[in-house]
Amino acid sequence: MSITQPLPTNLDLSRLATVLAEWQTRWTEHWHLSQDALLPPTPFAQIIQQQHRRNYDLWHEEDKARSPDAGDRTLAGVKRRIDKLNQERNDLMERLDEAILTMLVQRSISASASAPWNTETPGAVVDRLSILSLKIFHMCEQEERKDATEEHREKCQAKRRILEQQRQDLVTSLQALLNDLFTGRRQMKIYRQFKMYNDPALNPEIYKAAKR
Repeated sequence: MSITQPLPTNLDLSRLATVLAEWQTRWTEHWHLSQDALLPPTPFAQIIQQQHRRNYDLWHEEDKARSPDAGDRTLAGVKRRIDKLNQERNDLMERLDEAILTMLVQRSISASASAPWNTETPGAVVDRLSILSLKIFHMCEQEERKDATEEHREKCQAKRRILEQQRQDLVTSLQALLNDLFTGRRQMKIYRQFKMYNDPALNPEIYKAAKR
């Protein structure tokens, strides 16, 4: 499947969560058929796509890590790729939050000091939506497996329906958060991940090895 409708240059903030979830679904479907870039027309949309692509690649690397035929050398390579992708995934979540914060500043929107915070940022919610789109796609694959039992397919169908409801609930929650942020009813803050295991200055196994 290819993406036929371009993402609007001027995003409708009133349905932004729905648009993002729809695009994650389309990208997931397309990438399983083609490696075309399909770059969206705006920098904001490109961050969404790049972040989703990291989850897409992570999903398939994790599958490789669990293959019973994977040897030690293969697993070591997979582990390093997973670490790199996961770091990039988290970096892009923060870039997304930075982009939203910039949009608020550009619109001169600021919440009062007494306005509540949200413990989960929009970037973190978009990441969860990204993973749900992958779960739904692969659960659909299991429903359509010709070599699976009818019981297996029925169980996967039931799980897929639950996942779709969870995604819709999350879309609704994200849109409510965005509405609060862009009306100043809630404060925006970026929660930094500060992943230590990939940092040569913070991981003792790395900086000790460099001194040997």
